[in-house]
Amino acid sequence: MAYDVGFIGLGVLGSAIAENIVAAGKTVLGHDPAPAARKAAVASGVVLADDVQAVAREARLLFTCLPNTAALREVADTETGISAIPGQGQILVEMSTLAVADKEAARDVLESHGRRVLDCPVSGNRIMALAKGLTAFCSGPEDAYKEVRETLLTFCKKEHYLGAFGNGSKTKFCGNILNLVHNTVAAEVMVLAMKSGLDPQQFHEVISGSGSSSAMFEVRGKLMAENDYAKEGMNFSIPLKDSRIISEHAAAHGAPIPLYQAALQFYHAANAQGMAHLDAAAVCRVMERMANCERPS
Repeated sequence: MAYDVGFIGLGVLGSAIAENIVAAGKTVLGHDPAPAARKAAVASGVVLADDVQAVAREARLLFTCLPNTAALREVADTETGISAIPGQGQILVEMSTLAVADKEAARDVLESHGRRVLDCPVSGNRIMALAKGLTAFCSGPEDAYKEVRETLLTFCKKEHYLGAFGNGSKTKFCGNILNLVHNTVAAEVMVLAMKSGLDPQQFHEVISGSGSSSAMFEVRGKLMAENDYAKEGMNFSIPLKDSRIISEHAAAHGAPIPLYQAALQFYHAANAQGMAHLDAAAVCRVMERMANCERPS
């Protein structure tokens, strides 16, 4: 096959991942229907394919990073998707955050046409992806995992094998709860620091690396301190989409998640206040409005 990697889904996160794979010296053939995503992919060294079937024909290792279940179904389709192309020996690494049952349904279709499928969501946002700071939660056939591990490390600082297919997504759901709660509480303390008369950038510097810090405070807290949310790591649409999946998953297992649900309300408020296009660190602006200390944009 002509390319080392095929990449389907070159959005905010996928484009950063593909860029790192190219930087590691691998050839990448990619596809995304969005013109802006296609333009950015070419600029980062990705070769564009006209459709997903062309990607499947030309690369033995495939990655998918998709926005929703409908997109995954389209990719896996037996007529217009990659399942129309023989896939004997091909590995597909599915990185989207979707319900486990939906991933299992797509896996069954893909495996019936000869592919080995890994459920491998990642923890982190675009900022972390560009810095090769993601963590991969890989689950599914262990032999396939061993074959893709080297490629995962072109864009991840850490990767883990978690056993049966679906365990990666279950781990990601729990991780997403931590991310959202940490981001919201980072905004809360940033606003308290400013109202107390502290300099936000100095406060961020002092707390970063301490026992009080978190990865979200260090990455997104920096954006909060700078009051600059246009440096998009991940806008509000993605965590709000994921929140429905996570809430249903927790409910199905009878697990209460009250802190997550409380923190999530500030994301809904940011969305209602017209911040949907900004990085989710802009939840700090919601907190500032509540505390009557909003800084000029």
